[in-house]
Amino acid sequence: MFLSVFDMFKVGVGPSSSHTMGPMVAAARFLDKMRASPFQFHGLRASLHGSLAFTGVGHATDRATILGLAGFEPASYDAEKAEAALALIERTHQIAVPGLPPLAFDPKKDLTFDYGPALPGHANGMILKATDAQGDIIMEETYYSIGGGFVLTAGELSDAGGAKAKARADVPYPFETAAEMLEMAAKSGLTVAQMKLANELKFRTKAEIDKGLARLWEVMNNCISRGMATDGILPGGLKVRRRAKGIHDALMAERGLNMTAPHTINDWMSLYAMAVNEENAAGGQVVTAPTNGAAGVLPATIRYWLDHVPGASAAKVGDFLLTAAAVGGLCKHNASISGAECGCQAEVGSAAAMSAAGLCAVLGGTAMQVENAAEIALEHHLGMTCDPVKGLVQVPCIERNGLGAIKAVSAASLALRGDGVHLVSLDACIETMRQTGHDMHEKYKETSLGGLAVNVPNC
Repeated sequence: MFLSVFDMFKVGVGPSSSHTMGPMVAAARFLDKMRASPFQFHGLRASLHGSLAFTGVGHATDRATILGLAGFEPASYDAEKAEAALALIERTHQIAVPGLPPLAFDPKKDLTFDYGPALPGHANGMILKATDAQGDIIMEETYYSIGGGFVLTAGELSDAGGAKAKARADVPYPFETAAEMLEMAAKSGLTVAQMKLANELKFRTKAEIDKGLARLWEVMNNCISRGMATDGILPGGLKVRRRAKGIHDALMAERGLNMTAPHTINDWMSLYAMAVNEENAAGGQVVTAPTNGAAGVLPATIRYWLDHVPGASAAKVGDFLLTAAAVGGLCKHNASISGAECGCQAEVGSAAAMSAAGLCAVLGGTAMQVENAAEIALEHHLGMTCDPVKGLVQVPCIERNGLGAIKAVSAASLALRGDGVHLVSLDACIETMRQTGHDMHEKYKETSLGGLAVNVPNC
């Protein structure tokens, strides 16, 4: 099994990889399908289903779908141009994109939220339609946003046997489980990062990989910096105040004081994570790690390591990301990274496992210790629900990323205190996450129909 580090980590836009990035990607794919068709199109329609409907407004799914149909894509998103495009579509009821004729589209009539039963393939479903001059549907496709910005058509989902990661096996180390990963590491004498790199080299040059990894960390680190420098109220109606800047200013003022408590280091970890997720909530540029809702955990862990751990070197960030991607691929392939499918255990839990593995690796951990670190971090997120208040990626999501980073660092430290031998395997933990997600009631899986979402006033 091979899932590229550049599939696991994608530059995109907030607030949600599955509810914002996914629909935008799906719409772009639909445009390509239309361009390849011999039909003469005159209009567009879209319907959102399941979790995309229930929390779509809070996650800007409607905006993302319209922008995707207007030719915007997450990796190259320009906020100023997007606002201008939305205003033009609202005024003219028309979408114009290269390679297609002007297409009729009234956002109030042609985009609908279907609050009935979810589509059969996945909780995050959407149907895109193209019409002729008479308004009859002449092309239709069902898409599923399966987490982390990954999108499958209904046919692709069926061919894959479900929402498992589409993955290749024609690589030197095609491990599908953590047990296989450890076996290959033992036989080859390579680290997890080295095996992952060998797999990546089948499809890219070393220079391309290094450049891509550097770009990912640049975007992550810039996101932390922006979040720590920006204050104000987050959009969406909850009136949540940004806290990262205030925390950063206070921590900087306390630096060098003899009375600073040792546990203050936890505030730094939370700060870095919250800075990212406040940027995400505001619709800023982030990197899926593995999702937008969990985007702060891994950058916070890296920044903690670089800023606070003696001997840390930015030259090893690539090894961190490669190791983390290997663990994230196992979570996605054998369970899920989608909150709408398995709850927040699949998002922040997977992010913490990835981060713990990466940190353990750059601190000199063996492959067995890396696997142990990932297992510890994931095990203590099992059962975590996804219940965002008002459907916004704000409460409890922002703070939850901070606690996920703290757990990741603790898990890596515990693993490094041992020899890698432990009772519960990472594979068992991932399978437990899958089973728990399957058994979890739908109201606790990103629909905002249960949990904090109904017990906290949201206005």
